[in-house]
Formats: sequence, C-alpha cells, structure tokens
Amino acid sequence: MLSVERGAARNTILAYRNDLEAASAHIGGLGSADAEGLRGLSQHWAELNPSSVARKLSALRGFYGFLEAEGVRRDNPATAVPRPGLRRPLPYVLSHEEIARLFAVAEDRAGGEHPAHHDVRMLALLELLYGSGLRASELMSLPRHAIHPDRPFLILKGKGGRERLVPVSDRARAAAARWASLVPVDQPWLFPSGKSHLSRIRLFQMVRALGAEAGIAPERISPHVLRHAFATHLLSGGADLRALQTMLGHADIGTTQIYTHVDSARLVELVNRRHPLVDLKRTRP
Repeated sequence: MLSVERGAARNTILAYRNDLEAASAHIGGLGSADAEGLRGLSQHWAELNPSSVARKLSALRGFYGFLEAEGVRRDNPATAVPRPGLRRPLPYVLSHEEIARLFAVAEDRAGGEHPAHHDVRMLALLELLYGSGLRASELMSLPRHAIHPDRPFLILKGKGGRERLVPVSDRARAAAARWASLVPVDQPWLFPSGKSHLSRIRLFQMVRALGAEAGIAPERISPHVLRHAFATHLLSGGADLRALQTMLGHADIGTTQIYTHVDSARLVELVNRRHPLVDLKRTRP
C-alpha cells in the first residue's frame, strides 16, 4: 500500500518495516495488541530522539489504520499512544569559507595530469551535493547519462515519486563529464560500486574524510549538511523561497521555511532595504 498507493520511497518502506518489526518483537506481536500494550512502547522509546519516536508512531498508526480500513480490526490502538513534542531542529550550516576549503582540497587532489580515479569522483560528488542540493540517495542512484554536457538541468524522481528539475552548474557538468569518462561503458550508474551503485554509507564516509582534510569537525559535516549549505547560501544570496522549495523537492513549503530561521538576519535586512515604505520615505521632501 505504501508503495503503490502513496508512492513511498524504498528507504521509507524499509524504515517502516524495521520500526514495525522492532515494535512487534518488543510487545510480542502486533496483530492482537491493544492500546495498553502499545503504551508500553513509550517507555521503551524514552531514550530516543523525539523525531525518531514520531516516525515509529507514524508507522504504527499507519499499520493499524490499514488493518482498520481492510476490515481486519475495528480500532486503531496506536492512536492512544501520545505523540512526542516535536521542535524542528535547525540544520548544521557550513560557512562560505569552510565550503571554499572543501573545494580547495578536492580540486587539489583531482588536479594534475594523472589524478587517482577516486579523487576525480570525489570532486564530481562534491559539485553535485553542494552545487545542486541533491539528496544522498538521489545522487547515488543517478544513471550514467543523467547529466548531459549541454543541458543545465536534470530531471529527478525524489521522495514520493515526485519529479523535479534540478539545476546543474557549468562546473558541476564539467566535473561529472570528467568522471563519467572514467566509468566503464557497461555500467548503468554514474557512481558505480560493485554490482550496484555507491552506497549512502560510503558517501557519508568519503564526505567526512574530505571534511577532516579541510579542518572541519566530523560531527559538522555530512552529505545532508552540504544540501543544507546549498539551500542556506542560495537563500542568503536572494533566492526565492518557492524556487528553493522546487529545487529541494520539498512537498511542503513549511519544510523549506526552516532555512529562514537560519538566516533571519538577512531577511530583516531585506525588509528594511526592499519594503515599499523605504522608497516612500526617500521621496518625501
């Protein structure tokens, strides 16, 4: 149902499966569980991050909602489990100077006449993570010919099966083309690894290793932090929030609005400089 009716991504389905299996193992089965039994999960989840608890509870509510809709059960006992109080955390953000250091290291390693293949690949990955704001899963699963040298965008299918246009800069296209020329012709992926494509875990390790060379603490950098940097720096440069929502592939603009909190000082300055009353005051005698 999650796959066919809701178009949920594979990673979402796997996460829900893991959550349901773990809950089932803890309370001795989900099929006959009642509200009291499910409330015991709250204590079991007490040490978890509220966002993790919210996802686990969402999986349970969806599961019992499905059973109820199919006539297997007459109730949804998961509704008796209280939702955790959620406060959306502000994302880690790298400064322009830190991004410059990352690129300096990556470009130095990928420079010269005969650089190592993995260094050329790292530069292409960095260009697409920060230059286009791709999710790690989207980047890893790019087909080999997804990025055309003469086309400044690519079409992605992101979360929920939603398609979007993603801008690709000239330098990102050049880095991707340079890497693609080193990929074996029989490979269907742009970033292959073994019989499949590069894994998200391996990408995470590579980005952290690059960050360490650039003097950035490991806990402050990841592929998703580079996506946050893409969004934050675009917004600080004057990008429209709706345009940013489209580029990031957010279904709800509320998700995109978190970046306004990161750069609130710039937004205040923008109002003071661009509001119509500013011009009115200037023209008064």
